[in-house]
Amino acid sequence: MIRKKVLFLILTLLFFIIPLTVLLLQSISAPWRFHTGQGIDWGWQEYSTLFQNPQLWEATFISIGIGFAVLFINVAIGLFTGKALTPYAYRGKAWLEALLLSPILIPSLAIAMGLHLFMIRVGLADTIWGVMLIHLVPTVPYSIKIFHNSYQQIGKAMMEQPHILGAGFWTQVFTVELPLLRPAIRSVTFLTIVISLSQYAITAIIGGGRVLTLPLVFFPFLNNANTSIMAAFSIWFALIPVFMYIIIEALMMFLPYSRLPWRNHR
Repeated sequence: MIRKKVLFLILTLLFFIIPLTVLLLQSISAPWRFHTGQGIDWGWQEYSTLFQNPQLWEATFISIGIGFAVLFINVAIGLFTGKALTPYAYRGKAWLEALLLSPILIPSLAIAMGLHLFMIRVGLADTIWGVMLIHLVPTVPYSIKIFHNSYQQIGKAMMEQPHILGAGFWTQVFTVELPLLRPAIRSVTFLTIVISLSQYAITAIIGGGRVLTLPLVFFPFLNNANTSIMAAFSIWFALIPVFMYIIIEALMMFLPYSRLPWRNHR
């Protein structure tokens, strides 16, 4: 057990803490070359240059809005679909599960190219709504799988007790199931936000360059010779999902643990 903890700490140090520290130090220092003999010039000039870019703020707010919308849709679809797949065994269930998970096996770029023509016809191309819908393709299968596994762990008997004791459908969802599904919601939150924020190709195809998200701003920055500005942008990009996760975690504090009406029937 101790060896596993030590191994985990070493891997965390090598693959997370050290790279992030180097990136942070690079973002607050001017580009430095050791052969010049000059010292490191510390400062916040790179962040000032970054924040003066008006596209950064527009892309940030749009990315956050799309991320939250995609997350809430994922929770709704994953919650009810995962619940529907759990309690009963029926013929063709394995095929249905495979069909729901199939978008993971098909490249998102191929799906986006096919859906692009459809969205042009229905007027969703080059719109934020179209980008939200296309972001569901690489995220919903994971949400369904996570909630499905969580409902299986909770068990059919646990889900039947509130109903037997008089709880309505929505009372059971908000006062029993959601509190029990907190770990699943956390997993879906982080996974969905990270996947949505990182989409470049499908956002460019469906958004047509008019829906400006952070990846569309980030990739042009890669051509910048100033590595400190790229490091500052990377730090900013990394903070967005953390900020969104904190908001969702704060909202989950309002999930009720008590005041269950069906308890009065005991």
